[in-house]
Amino acid sequence: MSPNRSSVEAVVQSYFDALYEGDADKLGDVFHPSADLRWVEKGELKILTVPDWLAWVRKRPSAKAEGKPREDFIITIDRSDDKTAFIKVKCQLPPRFFTDYLVAMKLADGWQIVSKSYRYDLKE
Repeated sequence: MSPNRSSVEAVVQSYFDALYEGDADKLGDVFHPSADLRWVEKGELKILTVPDWLAWVRKRPSAKAEGKPREDFIITIDRSDDKTAFIKVKCQLPPRFFTDYLVAMKLADGWQIVSKSYRYDLKE
């Protein structure tokens, strides 16, 4: 595995850990402050800024604290060059089971997620 691929995977692993732990500060470290989250709800595009999302994360109980199961993994990493990656992942915060599409870029301070689009299924 190339060092570049492993550094992208390290950012994704930090993302997974922060999601499960409900750690908004760790999430803030892996997301660029100008990034946003996008999803479709009832046929409409929804957009949430990272600062607003992090405020919401700080208010909710974490999956880890609630003893919910953890399963997260990388499906694909598509690299167009040594500074841009498109990453498809699966993760869960039961009862929501997500497919995330992350765009990461290597910036002056290292890799950061600059965009997240996602979908989820609700399962009881």
